Amino acid sequence: MSQTVPPVLSVHPSRSLVDEKLKVLVENLPPGSPVTLHSLHRSEDEHYWEAYGHYVSDHRGIVSVAEDLSVGGTYTGIESMGLLWSMRPVPGSRKGLRLRKMNVRSPMLFNISVYNGLITEGFREQTPLASALIERWYMAPGVQRIDIREKGVRGTLFIPPGPGPFPGLLDMWGGGGGLLEYRSSLLASRGFASFALEYFNSGELESAELEFSYFENAFSIVKDHPQVIPDKIGIFGLSLGSIMTVYLAAESTIVKPLCCVCVSASHFYPPGKNLHGVFEVMTMNSHMIRVDENGHHAWRDMGLEIIKEPSNRINVEKINCPMLLVNGLDDQNWPSVECADEIAQIMSAAGKGDLVTRLHYPDTGHLIEPPFSPHFRATKFKTATGKQKVIMLWGGQTKPHSDAQEDSWRKILSFLQHHLYSRETPKARM
Repeated sequence: MSQTVPPVLSVHPSRSLVDEKLKVLVENLPPGSPVTLHSLHRSEDEHYWEAYGHYVSDHRGIVSVAEDLSVGGTYTGIESMGLLWSMRPVPGSRKGLRLRKMNVRSPMLFNISVYNGLITEGFREQTPLASALIERWYMAPGVQRIDIREKGVRGTLFIPPGPGPFPGLLDMWGGGGGLLEYRSSLLASRGFASFALEYFNSGELESAELEFSYFENAFSIVKDHPQVIPDKIGIFGLSLGSIMTVYLAAESTIVKPLCCVCVSASHFYPPGKNLHGVFEVMTMNSHMIRVDENGHHAWRDMGLEIIKEPSNRINVEKINCPMLLVNGLDDQNWPSVECADEIAQIMSAAGKGDLVTRLHYPDTGHLIEPPFSPHFRATKFKTATGKQKVIMLWGGQTKPHSDAQEDSWRKILSFLQHHLYSRETPKARM
């Protein structure tokens, strides 16, 4: 490619929240030029992730990712965010990697480049025609991050920018344990005071003698904060977090959520047990875990066996608040669709069917994350005892799973705004 005016690559906005779309434009190319657009990210655990698309410039010498077809690469078609959601570990990386932001006080950096020709490998050995560095943030300017260590509860509370007070959320992740802040910080960036709750560390589940009061105390911490509207609090849970969400909404006399969001939901919880009791029931049925030809562990069959026992189910008919159930139809980790079916049926039989809203997505797996996050069909997972790491099969196919993440996030925010706000939600922007 030889010309006097060099190609120009622009990405707008160059600094944005992770749920905002980008406009990637290449100009000053010769008309009809084949080029490759490439994105590269170095994760906090020092692994490299990449995505790329193949394009041909139009008669003006322009490639617009939001308007033009990718004819090959890690994604195809018109995909404005394909350079992010189709990211995967670079060739030669370890198996089972998962990309997650642990320090939300710093941005995720992505290097976007354009290369001459349609290439598929060796990007770092070639010189790009042009490059741009962008920042993607989970935490908007003005969001407050508050470390919580009180009443025996640990976690991080995020308060939106502005005078407040704000609706509140108790945010609970799944069986991998640890403190994960990125969803809560993004929710705060969208106007909700969100408490990312740490209820056991990775590998601690077997010894987690957590009683119901731990979660009730966590809810009270949100409710009692001066920047939170005390009668406008919801609960947001994924996987094991969704189990606790359903259990709290059904059984607690203290926790009275205004609404609940359950991603990859389940209504499994042995009565009168703590988290250790949940683990014991799963261990008793671990012979039902299926290991596929790749050595990936699928817990779906084990879950089906567990929920056959009526005594293992939460009395969901006691729930009196609106619920949004978000499920992937290719969930290989847990029978979350069957659980959602039964939750809806029980609520309907109790005359509460109007409280249940369902989103279910084809070819979508268990890990439904905020939008434009890469899809992880199978990743390393530390079992509850912490004695073994396995490759867990979560399910899903990259394109439909990514579409589901984008669609469900928009509808989750709409659901929360409808039930927790009586006025328009503030829109924090970078």
